[in-house]
Amino acid sequence: MDDPWLSVIGLGEDGLNGLTGASRAALERAEVVFGGPRHLALAEIGARGRPWPVPFSTEPVLALRGQRVAVLASGDPFWFGAGGSLSADLAPGEWRAFPAPSTAALAASRLGWRLEEICVIGLHAAPFARLVPVLSRGARMICLLRDAAAPQALAHWLTAQGFGASRLWLLQALGGPRERIAETRAEAFEASDCETPVAVAIEAFGAVGLSAVPGRSDALFASDGQITKAPIRALTLAALAPRANERLWDLGAGSGAISVEWALAAPGCRAEAVEPRADRCANIARNAEDFGLSHRITPHQASAPEALAALPKPDAVFLGGGANPAVLRVLWARLPIGTRLVANAVTLETEALLVAQHAQLGGQLLRIDIAQASPLGRMRGWTPARPITQWSVTR
Repeated sequence: MDDPWLSVIGLGEDGLNGLTGASRAALERAEVVFGGPRHLALAEIGARGRPWPVPFSTEPVLALRGQRVAVLASGDPFWFGAGGSLSADLAPGEWRAFPAPSTAALAASRLGWRLEEICVIGLHAAPFARLVPVLSRGARMICLLRDAAAPQALAHWLTAQGFGASRLWLLQALGGPRERIAETRAEAFEASDCETPVAVAIEAFGAVGLSAVPGRSDALFASDGQITKAPIRALTLAALAPRANERLWDLGAGSGAISVEWALAAPGCRAEAVEPRADRCANIARNAEDFGLSHRITPHQASAPEALAALPKPDAVFLGGGANPAVLRVLWARLPIGTRLVANAVTLETEALLVAQHAQLGGQLLRIDIAQASPLGRMRGWTPARPITQWSVTR
């Protein structure tokens, strides 16, 4: 389309003065202009302006397809902005984008940080726990926040997580005449008048944060004891071999520890955690929330194989409990070619089943014997855990 009907225009706190000639021309041509009240005021839109509906929806824009429409967004519309939401419902060529510097770009330039070396997280409508996977000593991140009260709440949350010594920069109305930058520590943060839009930059100090590899401490998980222990979890994740944006079926999920480790393994990894017991589903939900992964782990109170038909297709499947001939038969028939399947057995009956499946379908059969040192009188000895038999195969 040579002449797109929709223009998506990035706007900074400097308003019209910061727009390029092309952005200005697109704005002037528009018959209708959508944006937040702040954007509409900054761009001096007047009667052509229409504020976004609450709750946010792109439908009013899409309803004007064919007219000349402009959308105003903060900075880069495709960086935590409305651009991605709009383009999902548009054909290629229906829109033209005119990005301006994003809040992240402005913040990094003010602080002298290399943008490619830091993490940028949108916390407008997300819990602070989204920071859990990336918080570690010396880590730097820029957090985009919802309102003027959010910086103090974030500082309190960081302190409660053991990161009270972290350096914080309060970044207010960057790029415009109201710009202010203030540095403090999380534990010393004091409420003050705050200009919006607001972001907070963090250089984390204090607690050590999460390990970067699977096999994280059992003590981090809410559990009734039904949990794949840390060493076995590490070996299981190695066999499941997660890649970015892949989906796991965690069947007989127990505490959901495998789902958590999967979701932490690579960007965009998601898990469907299937568990028949309500109390254990509650633990799965709690663990997902505590690790900042509620948006990527979905608990299902159900049993396999009945639950499988309603689940989105997986890239990998973990069968940690409840393996039986019926489940394996249904799984093998349903799984797409190339799906990785890993099953762990602790009982002799389930081990015999996996041995038989290995003989019939191939794959790898692994026996895992682990012992830990523990007191033995005045000395120490090895206390063995129950051996695990692990079968892994690609459909």
